[in-house]
Amino acid sequence: MNGTVCPLMGNALYAEHEDALSRQDLFRRAALMEAERWQLLDAYMSVCRWVAIHFLWRPNLRDEADNHLVELALAGNAQWIVTGNKADLVSGELLFPKLRIVGPAEFAAAFASEGS
Repeated sequence: MNGTVCPLMGNALYAEHEDALSRQDLFRRAALMEAERWQLLDAYMSVCRWVAIHFLWRPNLRDEADNHLVELALAGNAQWIVTGNKADLVSGELLFPKLRIVGPAEFAAAFASEGS
């Protein structure tokens, strides 16, 4: 790591974010109002690098709907996938040894140790 993080975004992941923000039942007890949640997504998008996926790797993950995350990481030359769904993303038939799949705490710890 070189001390910076640049999140990647693609069509499928953006659609997932939009879908999640549109589910009113998820946010019944949320501290942010709906407009604020969309502003937060806009702010996040302002630091993301949009990546077009031209080749489908199909790592055949346990959850087919997660394949696009590996494809986005590969297309964007990512070193890490940071997810709370680590178990589903390491279950693929195609393995990419240079792509680390970690949880948020593990990433934060690795990033902190790299910076010191």
